[in-house]
Amino acid sequence: MINAAIVGGAGYTAGELLRILIFHPSVNISWVHSSSSAGKYVWQIHTDLFGDTDICFTDQLNFDGIDVLFLCMGHGDSRPFVEGHDIPDSVSIIDLSQDYRHKDSSDGFVYGLPEANREIIRSAHKIANPGCFATAMQLSLLPLVNSGILKGDVHITATTGSTGAGQKPSATSHFSWRASNLSVYKAFRHQHLKEVSETLHSFQPDFEGKIVFIPERGAFQRGIMAAVVTQFNGTIDEAYELYENFYKSSAFTFVSHDPVHLKQVVGTNKCIMSLEVCDGLLLITTVIDNLTKGASGQAVQNMNLMFSLGERTGLGLKPIAF
Repeated sequence: MINAAIVGGAGYTAGELLRILIFHPSVNISWVHSSSSAGKYVWQIHTDLFGDTDICFTDQLNFDGIDVLFLCMGHGDSRPFVEGHDIPDSVSIIDLSQDYRHKDSSDGFVYGLPEANREIIRSAHKIANPGCFATAMQLSLLPLVNSGILKGDVHITATTGSTGAGQKPSATSHFSWRASNLSVYKAFRHQHLKEVSETLHSFQPDFEGKIVFIPERGAFQRGIMAAVVTQFNGTIDEAYELYENFYKSSAFTFVSHDPVHLKQVVGTNKCIMSLEVCDGLLLITTVIDNLTKGASGQAVQNMNLMFSLGERTGLGLKPIAF
C-alpha cells in the first residue's frame, strides 16, 4: 500500500482528492492536515464523505512512514511549506498549486501533464500538477505541436464552473451572483498562460504565435469547456487522424466525432474533444472536470505513474449524465 498524506485538507481540491483516495485500492491515507479544522472528522467539512471515512483532520505533521505527500494549499503557500519543513527524501511530493509549474522556478519538480511527460513522470520524485485551464488548453494543442504544425495565433475561449474559484466565498462566487450569469475575467493575462506556452515550445520551439485566451465564469459548479481556434492546412479527416493517433494510447483523453458537452466528463478524470475544420481554421472543443482532470484526478494519475501502477487505478469514475 502507498501511504499518502494531504496538507491543506479543507479545500475543494483536497475534498476531491479524498473522494478518490479513500476508494483507491493501493492507497492508505495516513493523515490529513488542516490547521483550521484540526480535530474535526473529514466528513464534517466534506459532508458528502459521511459514512465513507472516520479520518480526523490534524494540525500535526509527521512524515515518518509517508510515501507521497499531496500539497493542496493556496498558490504561493507550497514553496514556503516545502522550504520550511524537513521532508525526507523518501517522500514523493505532488503539488497542486502553481508554485513549481514554471521552468525558471521548478526546483526539481517535473511538470505533471501525463499526455506530454508520461515517461519523465514515471521516474520523478516531485510533481507540479498543471492548472485546470492549462490542462484543457494544452491537451487541445499537443497533437499540433507534436507534429510541428501549429502556426499563427491561437484563440481560446474557455468557461469554468464556480469551484474553479476555490472554497473561500468571493463576490463573484456567491450563488446569487453566479446564477443565470456569465462574465469574463483576466482576459489576455491569465496565470496559466505561462505554463501552456512553456509546454508548447518544448514540443515546437519555432512556434511564434500568440495565445489569445479569454476565460469566463460560468453559472454551473464544475467543469471547463474550451473552444480553441487556430490555423490548419488540412481536411477534417486529416485532423482526426492526427489527434486520434496522438491520443490512441492515452488513458483518459479521447477524441469524439460527435459534439462534446460537460456532462460527459464532470465527476471523472476524462478529457474529451471534438474537431471542426472550416476555411483553413481548426476548432478544437475540449471538456474536462476542473476538479478532477484539472486538479485532483490528474494528481492521482501522476501518483499512479510514479508508483508503477496502472494509470487508471482508482480513477474509474462515472459521470452523472442526468
